[in-house]
Amino acid sequence: MTGQSDGIKGVLKRQYVWGIVAIILLLAVNVAKDASYLSIGYNASNGALVGNVIDILRAAAPVMMIALGMCLVVATSGIDLSVGSVMVVAGAASMELLAGAGNTPGAALTALALALGISVVLGLVNGVLVSVVGLQPFISTLVMMLAGRGVAKVITSGQNTAATNDTFRWIANGYVLGLPVVFVFAVLIVVLLGLLVRRSALGLMIEAIGMDPAAARLAGVNRRGMLLAVYAISGLTAGIAGVFATASVMTVDISRTGDQMEMDAILAVVIGGTSLAGGKFNLTGATIGALLIATLDKTVVFLGISSSATPAFKAIVIVVLCLLQSQRVRQLFVRRRTISRPAPLVKEVAA
Repeated sequence: MTGQSDGIKGVLKRQYVWGIVAIILLLAVNVAKDASYLSIGYNASNGALVGNVIDILRAAAPVMMIALGMCLVVATSGIDLSVGSVMVVAGAASMELLAGAGNTPGAALTALALALGISVVLGLVNGVLVSVVGLQPFISTLVMMLAGRGVAKVITSGQNTAATNDTFRWIANGYVLGLPVVFVFAVLIVVLLGLLVRRSALGLMIEAIGMDPAAARLAGVNRRGMLLAVYAISGLTAGIAGVFATASVMTVDISRTGDQMEMDAILAVVIGGTSLAGGKFNLTGATIGALLIATLDKTVVFLGISSSATPAFKAIVIVVLCLLQSQRVRQLFVRRRTISRPAPLVKEVAA
């Protein structure tokens, strides 16, 4: 029994477990309103699985992408407020190219390469401002956050741009084995990035920079190179998210694409157990946090909560979840259980 108890306590100490619990509770609320909420159907015409759960998986893909990059940046004691703007720049570049190109796979691949290339460059600009110029990450990425939408307006001449390309649309709206392609791509990227940072020394070096930059430098860690790499990865994942968001409707909305996505990314990272103080990161937790945010957004719509009250509803859920994750709150519950438990009786044994 003691071993099982210790095992349960060990699981509960993993903060992302509470994210899983929150997802289950939100789904339970939806099921209470509609018993068929979790039902999954099959569309024989395109071989796709359909249902609310599938919609949640599709909506979670862009959030998963920006949360991955944000997770690595936060691990270095940094922050990236520009991910939403990078998303709209990537979408603007791809839509502007496709608007003047033919409906061919080659045009789609060119647009994808252009979008991701520009995103990496923007991420490298953030990295240079932080590691070379020496600006605070908050200031550097805030500048890029404000400038990014301006760049997108320059690319599209200030207009929302639409295009037609079946291959590019398939990236966000296609299906593989019944699952949305966009979610399959997102999971593959999570796995590949996880292998990269955990099966090599890259993850340890990133954490070392966040824990103690001076000690990391003495240990031979190239802080400048690591920061450039981390911000480039953040830009790349934000660009992928921008492609996902834009390809789903084949239109880039300069004002709304990527709007406030940096907040969702930060929330997903925190929910997943990554400390904003840096030094540690958890890609699995960030992924679960992204799924939670997508589930929460869908729940808000399903319950018919007014748009004006939506931010307050999300804030309440996030605050409760963060309280459950708090070490101090958990210790308080443990202390109360210990006090309420009666002391064992000691029997005197006669000599």
